[in-house]
Amino acid sequence: MTELTARQQRFVEEYLVDTVGAHAAIRAGYSPRGAKKRAWLLLKKPAIAAAIETATAERSERTKIDADWLLTRLAAEAEADLGDLYDENGDFKPIREWPSIWRQGLVTDVEISALYEGTGKERREVGHVKKVKFAERLRRLELIGKHIRINAFKEIVEHKGLTALAERLERAQKRNDGEAQ
Repeated sequence: MTELTARQQRFVEEYLVDTVGAHAAIRAGYSPRGAKKRAWLLLKKPAIAAAIETATAERSERTKIDADWLLTRLAAEAEADLGDLYDENGDFKPIREWPSIWRQGLVTDVEISALYEGTGKERREVGHVKKVKFAERLRRLELIGKHIRINAFKEIVEHKGLTALAERLERAQKRNDGEAQ
């Protein structure tokens, strides 16, 4: 296998950051003006493609994050029960009592505001307003569907009559080419 130059090796390392070739090329020291084309050319080189594949596999081994881990995580997030966040009175449980799946990404924001009545010395706290923002769970189902290639979310567009139109355009093009000669 061909040895990579220092800059090519840096490109491989930078490519693993976000898998955006142009950004990786710039961070690796290539000119921003031609970064997109440079990245395209670099990614076509077998030695660079192999280095990226090897580095990706090594990272997956180190982190123990692979397709199985991802699908298991997405499935757990898609199946998480909202009821686990509430107590028997219908109030939110303290966050520390929420199942970890909710604390690790399904809840994106919690805002708690105190409610008061009265003014001056008569002012007293009478309750709280709790606002919770949840991550988009449908997106997890889409990712699962795309990964296992069931095409559950693939849009199907059918155009009737386009074949006849294409044939007419082709005949017109041939006539046009004949007249031009």
